[in-house]
Amino acid sequence: MVQNLGNHLIVELYECDSAAINDTKLVENALIKAVEISGATLVQSVIHEFNPHGVSGVVVIEESHFSVHTWPEYGYCALDIFTCGSEIDYYSALRYLKETFKAKSLSVSEMKRGILDLPVRLLHKPEAKREVQNEKIN
Repeated sequence: MVQNLGNHLIVELYECDSAAINDTKLVENALIKAVEISGATLVQSVIHEFNPHGVSGVVVIEESHFSVHTWPEYGYCALDIFTCGSEIDYYSALRYLKETFKAKSLSVSEMKRGILDLPVRLLHKPEAKREVQNEKIN
């Protein structure tokens, strides 16, 4: 059975609000809120502010990561949303980020990661593994 381990969105946001994508706190809060909207589980965020402008950061989630790199001087923002499993609503998170950064247009490339042909169903969360193990025991 052919399955994939994760989904990876490579996103380019154009004509963003320069002040929004240069505001380190706003960018971090937006990524954290996007993680919440997606249904992913936050682990930790690390954000870096560049001088004179620009922000880079990553929010690590149990299901992988959300990352951002901004160029406010060009109104451009690059996002990666990489999630494992099929439970994460990454498109709702992306819509939220587009609105928050006031992007006028975007480009999205979606890749399936870890395409494997395995005889068993892939499990992505420890709880799911425990449930299946318990089913086998009972």
